[in-house]
Amino acid sequence: MTTEVADRYRAVVERAAAAAVRAGRRPADVRVVAAAKSFGADAVRAAVAAGAADVGENYVQEARLKQQQLAPLAIRWHMIGRLQRNKAKHAVSLFHLVHSLDGFELAQALDQAAQRAGTTATCLIEVNVGAERTKAGIAPDQLRGMLEQTAMLSHLQIRGLMTIQPPGSAAESRKSFARLRALRDRLDDLRLPNVQLKELSMGMSSDFEAAIAEGATLVRIGTAIFGPRK
Repeated sequence: MTTEVADRYRAVVERAAAAAVRAGRRPADVRVVAAAKSFGADAVRAAVAAGAADVGENYVQEARLKQQQLAPLAIRWHMIGRLQRNKAKHAVSLFHLVHSLDGFELAQALDQAAQRAGTTATCLIEVNVGAERTKAGIAPDQLRGMLEQTAMLSHLQIRGLMTIQPPGSAAESRKSFARLRALRDRLDDLRLPNVQLKELSMGMSSDFEAAIAEGATLVRIGTAIFGPRK
């Protein structure tokens, strides 16, 4: 299995680089986050041996266990699943980047936890571009207010936006990616303290090349690297 993971990771990186070139972008401007939910430390180790530097996890407890098992390895850990407020104190010590900041109360919890830990929580704001009732995230028309609120938190930095595209065709996914990019572009000139909308986290195994074409800087890839989840 480890050989297969390594081969698949390299193939994803090649596809991502080619998609960036087609879009007139530099391959170095796109990072592949290996989404390792439910896969063990050996699978992550194989991806890292193939060159992976960024690993995404959906659950705090699972991330903590893998970090203990993989402690010698240089990995940037990403929280890509929904984060509960009562896990904020763990998240600030476990993750380099939280992709799923979906409300001001969570922002406050992360800020307070980071202050107590003597660090800074670095986050992306999750945007519910498709206005789906079953998904978390800030509504597009509420994003500016969220940015203005979080800018006042001294131990929290906003570095971009994230979305989970609604199910549908590749064309529909690409429209969602384009909407997130356009939203970022409109708000990027606000010049708020602690806010720099550099990153766009969007695209998964089935559509990451379309996401890169629309400006993704982070793509979250699980199945195409690790195979189907059991």
